[in-house]
Amino acid sequence: MTEKHIANDQTAVPCVMMRGGTSKGPIFLASHLPTDIARRDRFLLAAMGSPDRRQIDGIGGADTLTSKACIVSPSARQDIDVDFLFAQVSVDRAEVDTNPNCGNMTAAVAPYAIEAGLVTVTGDETLVRIHNINVGARIDVVVQTPGGRVTYNGDTAIDGVPGTAAPMILRFRDIMGSKTGRLLPTGNATDIIDGIAVTCIDVAVPMVMFRARDLGITGHETKAELDANTALLARMEAIRQQASHRMGLGDCTGKVVPKMAILSDAKSGGHITSRYFVPHNCHANHAVTGAICVASCAVLAGSITDGLSNLLPLPRQWITIEHPGGSIDVELTIEGSGPNLSVISGGVVRTARRLFEGRILVPETILEGTN
Repeated sequence: MTEKHIANDQTAVPCVMMRGGTSKGPIFLASHLPTDIARRDRFLLAAMGSPDRRQIDGIGGADTLTSKACIVSPSARQDIDVDFLFAQVSVDRAEVDTNPNCGNMTAAVAPYAIEAGLVTVTGDETLVRIHNINVGARIDVVVQTPGGRVTYNGDTAIDGVPGTAAPMILRFRDIMGSKTGRLLPTGNATDIIDGIAVTCIDVAVPMVMFRARDLGITGHETKAELDANTALLARMEAIRQQASHRMGLGDCTGKVVPKMAILSDAKSGGHITSRYFVPHNCHANHAVTGAICVASCAVLAGSITDGLSNLLPLPRQWITIEHPGGSIDVELTIEGSGPNLSVISGGVVRTARRLFEGRILVPETILEGTN
């Protein structure tokens, strides 16, 4: 920890607040945070203002998409520039989950690493090689650096974010079996749980996929409509709990993985429609890692997507996923098909913006002792 005692009873820690894709949150250097996990989590909860549904006593935005934190450090690996640990901080519970990655916030980590002096600019574009500690994946991010510095201005628009910004290309590698070690953790392309057909698949993030019609809905409902459907949410959570055990993930109570998605046919020129859950409410747009997993499921013969899309298992293709806020395009690179499918990489275009930099203050008492 650094820069203590800015006030008699508070500790100050440097941070940068950034938007990454459709999410935002503070980014910290690992050297500025406690090494003890329990103390680190208490710090993150205090910084974000959790648990409190308004997060009134912290910098969280009272939403799962704005209650995220990134911890970055130089990497000891020669083929990697920075290591990145993502933390999903619960809004209304005293929980910090470091099981999943966040693709949207990865888009913020790349320019942050350059501006923090962890990566040297190499020209008008700079490649940042990131190792995500959560799932052991490598992400290559191309950042626009004309004139030797990061630029955030550009003409690229992404659904869920107002205005335009400079594009960044993210390619996620080593993503098949991110947590379970297998594309299909149960060994099946389709399982029946509580009478519902689901696909349990692990690409970038472990997920349980549902067909909308099997749940008695269209799959084109708004986020508000789905969040208000408490019977649906309870039914899905009961299936998620059972699926987690079948996937080898154990009890998922209080954890955000496996995530869930409700899939249906596309209506606006895309390939498939997804309603992504995080996991107890519907995402306002779509997670990047979740989009890569949905795209992988969409080309998997025998999965619950059979009949929902007309995608073929091509070696490389762009797949458009429609979501509540518009759509997201995934560049999917694969080998094989059906039970022999291998996902090589998943790519997306994202944008980011540096919002503010400074020091976050938390009460010293929060950091005293260990659990």
